[in-house]
Amino acid sequence: MKDKRTYDKLKEHGEDMTHENEAKIKPSTDSLTITTLTDQYKAELFKYKQREAEHIKTKNQLDGTKQIVMEMAGTIKQIHTENENYKAEISRLREEIQLLELQIKK
Repeated sequence: MKDKRTYDKLKEHGEDMTHENEAKIKPSTDSLTITTLTDQYKAELFKYKQREAEHIKTKNQLDGTKQIVMEMAGTIKQIHTENENYKAEISRLREEIQLLELQIKK
């Protein structure tokens, strides 16, 4: 058994024999695999971008709704305060009317 390959003919001396042990790449299969992986990556990236856009849209809607709720809560407090003031004013005016009616009857 030979450990090393020897040149049998004079013509072979110009060739490099180290390529015999190198791995061979099959371009058709590997490029197909790379293309498939690239397509899958693009599809996943597109889905991720859609989910991210939906998340941003939902967050913006939530922030807007929070702002509206805060404004409405302030308005409700203001209306409640005004309502209490009007009730007190009505009560005062009713008492004044009763006093005036008593003065008229006398």
